[in-house]
Amino acid sequence: MEYRSEIGKPVIVLIGGSLVYYHCAHRNSSLVSLVSDVLIVLLCSLAILGLLFRQMNISVPVDPLEWQISQDTANSIVAGIANTVGAAESVLRVSATGHDKRLFFKVVVSLYVLSALGRLVSGLTVAYAGLCLFCIYMFAESSPSISSCLSRFLGRNNGLTAEDTEEQEDTM
Repeated sequence: MEYRSEIGKPVIVLIGGSLVYYHCAHRNSSLVSLVSDVLIVLLCSLAILGLLFRQMNISVPVDPLEWQISQDTANSIVAGIANTVGAAESVLRVSATGHDKRLFFKVVVSLYVLSALGRLVSGLTVAYAGLCLFCIYMFAESSPSISSCLSRFLGRNNGLTAEDTEEQEDTM
């Protein structure tokens, strides 16, 4: 049962990303247009549901505290973003000094590839392809059979001892 709930996350992200990609890329609409369309649809849906519940004499208690995130969650989100930006800044600083030639060439090659890719396709298409790859990765990580095959292929044992990995291979 846990496996089914884990599959839903990448599917929802993929559907949402597909809708954003369709709206912005194929309809040639801006992100502001997308946000306004979403707000209009939500407003109309809530109005219709409110009228329907009022006609059926159903009272819906709405607690605004349920819609808020905790302070710890907000702090962890901001800390994650700060760590990601700090790590990227650190890599660029080390590569710019020239002390690590290998890192410098990796950064130069990756920036060149991104530049060439940006000239071939639109940025939204690249972002959508990245989203699709991320969803496939999330799906593969949540699937026990695919995850074990990936671990074996990549040479990772996910913190297992040698006996545990041998035992896991014997059961397959």
